[in-house]
Amino acid sequence: MRAPVAALLCLGLAFPAFATDPNEPGDADEPGAAGAAIELEAQREANNLELKTVEEQAEEASRALAALEHDMEALRNDQRDLNGRIDAAAARRAELDQRIVEGEAAMANLSERQDAVRLSLVSRRAVLGEVLAALQRIGRDPPPALLVSPEDALSSVRSAILLGAVVPEIRAETEALAADLKELAALRQAIALERTALAAALEENAKEERRLAELAIEKAALQAESQRRLERERDRAEALTNRSAELESVIASLAGEIEELRQAAEAARLAEAERQRRIAEQLERARAFAATAVPDKNRIASAYAFSGLTGTLSRPVSGEPVRFFGADDGTGHTLTGEVVETSMGDIVRAPVDAWVSYAGPFRSYGQVVILDAGERHHVVLAGMERIQVEAGQFVLSGEPLATMGETRFAGSAALTLASERPTLYIEFRKDGQPVDPRAWWKDPMSSGKASNDT
Repeated sequence: MRAPVAALLCLGLAFPAFATDPNEPGDADEPGAAGAAIELEAQREANNLELKTVEEQAEEASRALAALEHDMEALRNDQRDLNGRIDAAAARRAELDQRIVEGEAAMANLSERQDAVRLSLVSRRAVLGEVLAALQRIGRDPPPALLVSPEDALSSVRSAILLGAVVPEIRAETEALAADLKELAALRQAIALERTALAAALEENAKEERRLAELAIEKAALQAESQRRLERERDRAEALTNRSAELESVIASLAGEIEELRQAAEAARLAEAERQRRIAEQLERARAFAATAVPDKNRIASAYAFSGLTGTLSRPVSGEPVRFFGADDGTGHTLTGEVVETSMGDIVRAPVDAWVSYAGPFRSYGQVVILDAGERHHVVLAGMERIQVEAGQFVLSGEPLATMGETRFAGSAALTLASERPTLYIEFRKDGQPVDPRAWWKDPMSSGKASNDT
C-alpha cells in the first residue's frame, strides 16, 4: 500500500492553492520561472560572448582576406611584369636572329665578291705573267739608251707599248683588289666580332628567358597557393558570418523567451500576492468570526496548529486497529500508516479541521480522501465506499467524510488479515514523508467524534 498512497499524496498536493495552509510557502511557479529566466540569461550571456568571439574572428578573417587580395594583386602585377619582360626577351632574340641572318647574307655577298676577284685574277694570269716577266727582265737587264739594234729597239718599243697598255689597268685592278681584300678582311673581322657579340647576347638572352620562366612558374605557384588560401579564408569568413547570424537569431529568441518568462514570473508573483491577500482576508474574517462568537461550522481555517494537537485527536472511524505504523504489511514492506477494522456502514469522520485536497476513487483502494491539515501535514484515508465531500471543501473535525462498505477492497487485501471485515487505512504525512499517527491520538481505542476545540 505504501507506493499507491504516496502517489495519492502527490495527486492531492496538486489541487487548488486555496486548499493549503496560509503559513506554507507560496506557488513555486514564480521561483521556477525566475530560475528559468536566470538560466536563459546566462545562456544569452554565453551566446553574446561567443558572438563577440565570432565577430572578432570574422574581422580577423576580413583582414586576412584583404591582405590576401593585396598579395594576389601584387602577384598579378608581378606576373604581368614578367610576361612583359619575357615578351621583350623574345623580341630581343628575334632581333638578334635577324642580325645574324643579315650578317650571314653580308658574308655571302663578300664571299661572292672574293670569288669574282679571284676569277678575274685567274683569267688575266697569263697577261700578268708576261708583264711581270717583262718587268723582271727590264729590271735585271735594262736596254741601252743609244746603241741598240733595230731588233732590240723594236722589242723595247713593243715592251714599252705593252707596259703602257697593261700596267695602268693592272695597277687599277690591283688597287681595287687590294681595297676589296682590305674591305673583306674588315668585314670578316666585323662579322666575327658580331658573331661573338650575338653569341654572348643569345646566351645572356637564353639565361634571362630561363630565369624569367622559372620566376613565372614560381609566381604561378604562389598565385595558385594564394588563391587556395583566399578560397579557404572566404569559406571561413562565410561560415563565421553564418554562425554570427545564427547566434544573433538565438540571442533574439532567448531575449523573447526571457521576456516571456519575466512576464510569467511577474504574473505568478501577482497571482501569489493575490492568493496571499485572499488567504489573509479569509484568516482575518475567520478571526473576526471567532471574536464575534460565529458558530464553529462557519470557520474556514483550522482553529489550532496541527503540530499542537498531539494527543488530542480521535480516530476517524469506530473500530479496532489491527496494523500499526512500522509493522510488516504482509508483503515484505513496512507499513507507513495504520489499519483500523470497521463495520459496514460506519461513518468516517474528519479527525481534524482541514481542507479536502483530494476526494475520489483510486485504483483498487476504493474511495480515497486526502486532507490538508496545515503546516505541511496531510492525512490520507483509503478503503471507503461512498464519499460525501469534494476537493477544495473545508471540513471541521468530526464532520462526516465517507461511509465504509461491505467488504475490504483489493488494495487492502494485500494485508494478511484474518478478518474479511472492511478496513480503513490511515496515514499521516509531513513534508511528503510518512509519520507515526499514534502521537496524535488521545486514546488508541477511542472512537466517535473528536473536536479540536476541546
